[in-house]
Amino acid sequence: MLDQRNYQGKFAEDYVRAMASAAGLLVYKDDLDYDGVDLGFRFPGKGGRYASPAIEVQVKSWSRPVERGPDLEFRGLSEVQYNRLVAGPFLVPRFLFVVVVPQDSEHYARVDTDGLTLSWLCYYRGFEGDEPIGEPDRNRHVTVRVPLGNVLTVRALRELVGAPT
Repeated sequence: MLDQRNYQGKFAEDYVRAMASAAGLLVYKDDLDYDGVDLGFRFPGKGGRYASPAIEVQVKSWSRPVERGPDLEFRGLSEVQYNRLVAGPFLVPRFLFVVVVPQDSEHYARVDTDGLTLSWLCYYRGFEGDEPIGEPDRNRHVTVRVPLGNVLTVRALRELVGAPT
């Protein structure tokens, strides 16, 4: 069995993959997580002015969320990871996806007569216009405010990618 950290992280990626499937998007993964990107999402068609619009994301899981006003206050990115999301410009937009999960893995998924329920929610944040950290250190962490209103839904994911809704 996976250790708790990897178990939680794998569930978070699978949660986001399920959302992408429901949104009709293709999911891709680089052969190495070398550039700070866990998953990419692409619409297999024309979205507005562009063919095959896409986004790339860093997926993080979190079992002990901290709320400050209208935001989650996420401290799970090192300065190096943060810069990989911020230090563009990027041809393909980048986002942070934070999947808030139960502390007990027994509660990650529930099956009942209405179907399958995945717990709990995924939130997202973009970084366009944010400034990278000068001389980042992989041992220092940065606080990222993720709006509680940015819940990843099928519609929101399609909008982020640039797919027709």
